[in-house]
Formats: sequence, C-alpha cells, structure tokens
Amino acid sequence: MEEQFPIQKVMDDQGNITDEKTLQQIDEELVKKAYYHMKRIRLFDRKAISLQRQGRIGTYPPFEGQEASQVGSVLALGTDDWVFPTYRDHGATLTFGADMVRTFLYWNGRAEGCVPPEGKNIFPAAVPIATQIPHAVGTAWAEKRKGTQNVTLCYFGDGATSEGDFHEGLNFASVFQTPTIFFNQNNRYAISVPIEKQMHSKTIAQKGLAYDLPSVRIDGNDIFSVYFETKKAVERARNGGGPTLIEAVTWRTGAHTTADDPTKYRPEEQGKDVVNPLDRLEHFMKNYSYWYDAWIDQIEHELTEEVEAAVEAMEHFPQPDPSDLFDHVFANPPEQLSEQKQSYLELLGRG
Repeated sequence: MEEQFPIQKVMDDQGNITDEKTLQQIDEELVKKAYYHMKRIRLFDRKAISLQRQGRIGTYPPFEGQEASQVGSVLALGTDDWVFPTYRDHGATLTFGADMVRTFLYWNGRAEGCVPPEGKNIFPAAVPIATQIPHAVGTAWAEKRKGTQNVTLCYFGDGATSEGDFHEGLNFASVFQTPTIFFNQNNRYAISVPIEKQMHSKTIAQKGLAYDLPSVRIDGNDIFSVYFETKKAVERARNGGGPTLIEAVTWRTGAHTTADDPTKYRPEEQGKDVVNPLDRLEHFMKNYSYWYDAWIDQIEHELTEEVEAAVEAMEHFPQPDPSDLFDHVFANPPEQLSEQKQSYLELLGRG
C-alpha cells in the first residue's frame, strides 16, 4: 500500500522544487500569502503556549509543525466554503478568517470563542474525536441539494480514523457523492498512541479504497504539495466529482496539549530529521529570490503587534460565566438540565 500511495511532494527539505510544472504555478502572491499566514499562526501558537504556562488561558493544544498542512489546505478554498476543525486546527480557522481575539477567548473558556465572523462558514472546534466528520458530510450534502458549488473541508487526526464516525462519514459521502474533502493530518500519534498501535493499515489514504474515494498521500510539511493537491480535490468536488481523502503526513513538534508530557512516550531522537515546514518555505524563498528582508521584518513586526493586541483585548473581557456550561446545547433545555442549572446558580448565590 505504501507503493500504491507514495508520499507526494514537490519541495525537498532544502526548499528546492523537484517538479518543474509545479514551479511554473508558483507566483509571488502565493508565496507571500503562504509565508504570511504560516508566520502568523506560528506566533499565535507560541503566544498561546506562553499564556497557558502563565495561567492566563486554559489547557491548550499546540500545532507547531503542522502549519503547512493547515495553511496550505485552507488557502485552496473559496470564501463561501466550509471549514470543520478539530481542537488543533485554529491555525486553519485563523487563516480562513476567524477572529484572533475570539480564538483566544475560546481557550479562555468563553462561549464567544465558538462564534465565527459574519459570513464565515466555520464550524465550532470539535473536541470529541471524529464527531465533526458526519457534520461536514451532512453540510456538504445540504449544499449539493441546494444547488450550490460550495465544498466542505473537514480536518481530523490519525486517531480519528479508528472511530466509527470516520467510516460512516466516508461511506455517506461516497454514496451521495458529497463535495467533501477529508483532510487527515497524520502526525503519527493519537495523544500517546503511535500510529502502528492503533491500526494495521500501512497508510490512511488506503482507507478510501473501501469507499471508492479518490485518495492521495502527501508531505504535510510541504506547503506547495498541500496547496496544489487540496486545490485539485476542491475543484473536483466543486464540479460534481464527489469527495476526496487526503492524508498529509506531518509531525507534531510539541506536546499533544499543555497537559501532556511527550517525553514519556516519544523517543528523544524521533522527529529530529523532520524539517520544520516554515523553515522549508524560508529555504525555498531564499533559493528562488522571494526573500525580501524589509518585507520579512515588516510583517514580523505587524504580526507580533496583532497577537499582543488580541491578547490585551481578550483579557479585557470579564471572566467566563460557568453557567454557560448549561446553555447553547438545546434550543429548549430539558427539565433535568434546567434544574441542574438552577441548583448551580443557587450554589453560586445567584439563584
């Protein structure tokens, strides 16, 4: 299966493009856009880790190392398409137009963090594993029935492929030929469980065979491979070609979350040979004369200011309201839930 689904890449670790046809499709606008967003979410991610360590936000799941997978895939979408993220895909949602202040608010426990900007089709982050997959397929089916050309891009990790929702989602999408892109970020660990202990399959891409889905396995740290392969899948879905399964092989640089210690289960030398996706893009920019010192300095300054301003705005909000735990689930809450909320408010002296 590894021979049938080889890892597709167009840029090597030193930033050299190995496919002349792809090189001809890369222009300065794409390069600058890719670098800008990858740098932006890298700064956001590192700031969020720092805030958690200082007790200023709650438990946080870092995504460093997966920037190319998230930015490259979401840049292939149109403005009216849908994004279905996991808890680790706020890099993708920020690139797609999510508000940075609200994204910080989400990790600070506020319900406003689940609300996308007006006109942006961003589903709330799914913390339960794989539950967003049937939602993404259902939304795609609804778009198809309405006669639009909008597609859904659904993110999930390697651990999600062991869940029933993954298989049900692929089966439904295949039967009804929904315009869904299943985007798997295979960072090789489901929390502490290595991929070889959660499945006997050699690849995740091969799982599409059972559902007769076009499937591809790509280098998830190669921003251009991610972008162009996702773009192919988006165009196919938009033109009635149905769903696609993409396996992006990447690497989670840090811990599963800030509550995790990866040294307990990942060998120290593992991942040492993985070249960070932002470094690879920087190599490319220098190799092909896209590196401009003044522009790099300017955007780093602007992005740092944006992140700091978002943190300041987040911290001017009141503390999260614990009673929100009982809201936003049912349109008409069942009696038992209403009673629980009332008891909780009385406990707080607010009943």
